[in-house]
Amino acid sequence: MDPNELLRIVDAIHRDKNIDKEIVFEGIEAALVSAAKKHYGEEVEVTVEINRQSGAIRGSHNGVEMDTAEMAERIGAQTAKQVMIQKIREAERDALFDEYEELKGQLVTGVIQRYEGGAATVNLSNVEAILPKGEQIPGETHHANERVRATVYEVKKAGSRVKIILSRTKPQLVQRLFEQEIPEIAEGVIEIRSIAREPGYRTKVAVSSTDQRVDSVGACVGVRGNRIKNIVDELGGERIDIVRYSDDMQALIPNALQPAEVEEVILCQMLGRAIVLVKEDQLSLAIGRRGQNVRLASKLCVWDIEIMTREELDEQIEQAVIGFSSIEGVAPELAEKLVGEGFLSYDDLEVIEPDVLMEMGGLTAEQVDHIVAQAGVKAAEAEKAAAAQRRQQKEQDKLERVETTEDDAASEESEETEETDRSGSAMDESAEYVENESTEAVGGNEEQDEEEVMRSVADPSDGEESNETSPVRQAESSDDATQ
Repeated sequence: MDPNELLRIVDAIHRDKNIDKEIVFEGIEAALVSAAKKHYGEEVEVTVEINRQSGAIRGSHNGVEMDTAEMAERIGAQTAKQVMIQKIREAERDALFDEYEELKGQLVTGVIQRYEGGAATVNLSNVEAILPKGEQIPGETHHANERVRATVYEVKKAGSRVKIILSRTKPQLVQRLFEQEIPEIAEGVIEIRSIAREPGYRTKVAVSSTDQRVDSVGACVGVRGNRIKNIVDELGGERIDIVRYSDDMQALIPNALQPAEVEEVILCQMLGRAIVLVKEDQLSLAIGRRGQNVRLASKLCVWDIEIMTREELDEQIEQAVIGFSSIEGVAPELAEKLVGEGFLSYDDLEVIEPDVLMEMGGLTAEQVDHIVAQAGVKAAEAEKAAAAQRRQQKEQDKLERVETTEDDAASEESEETEETDRSGSAMDESAEYVENESTEAVGGNEEQDEEEVMRSVADPSDGEESNETSPVRQAESSDDATQ
């Protein structure tokens, strides 16, 4: 093998496949060793070295040096080529794996080659990736030759290939889009502190500014919302709430629950729970559709948030004090202390640290175990009662729906009957009207004819005034003429 030709091949592979030259040299050496062992036998010790500068090949088997001509002649060239191609493919796979492993969570842009069965095959210039249906934003569809942006979600080796999974549902996609569209974030002036996302529906982003002169929320929104609009369009109309971050949970939680107005935030440090009090008219807004607003706020703040009115809180406190006091070994003072720390249910008592409960009530370990065991029993009973109540409510709702359906059907039947009666009455009235009209028309003609005849007979002056002679006058004239 010509040394110059070997160096040229190594350099071409390095440039075309983006593989380090050292890896290519090692692959060729391993290929030659493998081919030599197939020729001399697997038990033979074979060594092959390639000079990285000159490209000269030196090899030996069982300490006996082989010259280049002998290696080219006696070692199967085709075998060496096949092994070398395999080693190069493995090196190429490893290089691709390392490249995209570093890109995990980063934004990449590709062109969709195929879209079959809901999954998209995306060309990333040097490798094909998969965008599964489960990693696509709900409701969106793709087509061939469409440019798509996604984050690298998973990279793994599959034989001689690299399997790359993309995602458009992870919070990292929102973060990378913010970094592209908002220069202040790319420059580090504004920092994204937390993201909570339900892809396709809503995302909450908490941001802060390292420069007091820069408004973190206003910079992300942009003039007339042009910056955030580009991100929303890329996400298919997904709603994005930008929240001003604060280390103080008393300030961050109300911000995270916007647009709802919060009256008070009560932090229960032991449970990592925040009780948020709102007015009655703000309750549904704070909770959101299907609990989406409070759920995203909880993820954003990493706190368990419960929304309630002040009246509901007072009722729960009263019930909790009564319930805790009913547990053997829990004094009313301890019950009030527990409620003051945010413990409002039997389930809460099951997760309390034994040392904390011992300190709060001056109890022994045995007493604490006994209290926790009772709380577990009462929690199970309460859950069973709640499940029964839910079933009863479900059956009642089902019964009400059936009754409503029957009432609607009866109402429709009554309306149809009434409509039929109205139609029959209208037909009867129409027939009677036609008959009366006909009778009146006939009767009017008879009266008119009789009146004309009587008037002609009773009023002879009409005949005198006329050039025509009446029948009576004509008879009298005839008699006179005869006489």
